[in-house]
Parts: sequence; structure tokens; C-alpha cells
Amino acid sequence: MAWYPAATRMELQPESDAQAAIRPTQFILHSIAAPWTARRMYEYWRDSTNLESHFGLGYEGDLGQYIGTETRADANYQANRRPDGTGAVSIETASNLKHTDPWTGAQVEQLIRLGVWLHQRHGIPLRICRSASDPGYGYHRLHAAWSSGGTACPGDARVRQFKNVVFPGIVARASGSPQEEDPMPTVINETQEGGPALTAGTYKQLAMANDAALLQGPCAYSATAYATVRGQAGTRVTMRFQDYHLTTKHRSLDLPIDAGTIGPDGLLNVAVTRNGVLDRDEVLRVEIKADRAASVEWRVLRALRWSS
Repeated sequence: MAWYPAATRMELQPESDAQAAIRPTQFILHSIAAPWTARRMYEYWRDSTNLESHFGLGYEGDLGQYIGTETRADANYQANRRPDGTGAVSIETASNLKHTDPWTGAQVEQLIRLGVWLHQRHGIPLRICRSASDPGYGYHRLHAAWSSGGTACPGDARVRQFKNVVFPGIVARASGSPQEEDPMPTVINETQEGGPALTAGTYKQLAMANDAALLQGPCAYSATAYATVRGQAGTRVTMRFQDYHLTTKHRSLDLPIDAGTIGPDGLLNVAVTRNGVLDRDEVLRVEIKADRAASVEWRVLRALRWSS
């Protein structure tokens, strides 16, 4: 068995002792379609089902390991264990109920660190799996043989993050000098009740901690902004990020992000993620608009900030 030192060990029995050994050659990422902590995932697999993953990751970056990485887990169908003894290491990650939200900054950081460790510990090659049995890194829906009946897991937003942030981050760190330690980011968690009233068709800044800016440079960052919007059912909500230079007053606007429509209960929970770098005197802001009058009831920022 192999246990990741940075994860909390929550060993599942009898699976951990009874299931066959594997030689890990792949790392497959999942969304669990529930906003659970790593502890809650352990309890679910312990009490309700045996279709477990090796790891579970909560929104706040809490990481649990349930089975050693050299023992079969059952979340990947034909990739669990092949006739030649190879198999996949799997991780379930907290998500909304339809796994449509992006990974939080804390989740992204943990996925990168774990991916690097799997490369170093098991020699998983730094490439995206080219076939269902090809060694490398992937996500659940990447190959049909990894699910029994087809799946959208881990969701479109997280597939984009895997391709643009998570996998490149694993490669960059695993390819760097082993003597150089990763800088530790500052973890930011801010929750504010209330928010702006939205006039139809007009962007409003979504302030955090009584400040219009989410973050200020110089820094690198991974940030997710959340909001709960109340309004008429069917109202469409859009968000966009912007970089704003405090000295020159220059605004650099991102393309709009379609955050969805308000449901029959009059509420919509939205989340948008951005990763990037801010120069000195540059700040990150996020704006929100609705196509009908609406209001923001809650706003949350979860971010990792690396000073530069």
C-alpha cells in the first residue's frame, strides 16, 4: 500500500485489505455531485456503497485517503484493475448537485500537489491518457471504458480547468527542480451577506469585504467568486472579471460568463473562477448583471494568493 502523506488517512474496511493489488499507471479525476467534505465522502462509502475512490477532496481543500494507491478502488469501471495488473488512482471532488461548478482554488492546489506526488511515487507519466489503458492523467468522461453507462463527470467547467490549469500545473511542478520548495499561498475565504440590487441589463461590481476588489497585486492567484441571486424565475445571470490598474485607471474586461438562469424557487447559486497574475497596483474585480431586476443575497470569495 502507499499512503499520501498530505492526506488524512480514513481507511475503508474491508475494501482496503480485501481488494486486489494494482500497479498504478493513471490518475482519474471525478466530481461527486454533492457539496461534501472528505469526511462525509468516507462516511458515504463506509455506510452506503462500495464504489469508492482512493481519495476525496472537499471544497476547502480537505483531502482524505481511503484506500492505498496500490490497491484497487472501484470508481473507474474498466480502469479499476486490468488483466495485466495495472489500474487507476481516482479522486472524488466536492461539487454542486449537477457537477457544473468549477473547482475552488483550494481544490486546484490539492489536485496539483497530489498529481505531482503520484508522478514521483508511482512514475505516472506527465501526459493526458491517449486511450483508456494509456498511462497518464485524465478525467472521468475522457474515455468511455472508464464508466459503465456514460457520464458527464466531472463537468464542463472542470474539464476546462483540468486542461488549462490542473494538468499544466502538475507538469510544471513535477518538471521543476526537486530542491526548490513550492511557495505556500495565502488562503482567502470571505463570506458577506447581502449585495447589490441588479438593474436589468446593467453590470454591478460584486464587492468583497467592503472593497470592490477581490485581490490586489503583485501576486499570482486562483480565485472563485460565488453569489446567491434572488429574482424572477427564468432571469438570466451573467458575470465577468476585470483587471483594473489603480494608477492608470485602465480596465481590462474578460468575456462574459453565462452563470445560468434563476430557478422556480427564485434563487440561483453562481460561481466563476479565474487564475492569473496581477502586477503592482493592479486589482481583480468581478461584475454581475441580470436581464431582469434581481438582487444578490450572499457573496463568497475563495482564493489562493501567491505573493510575488
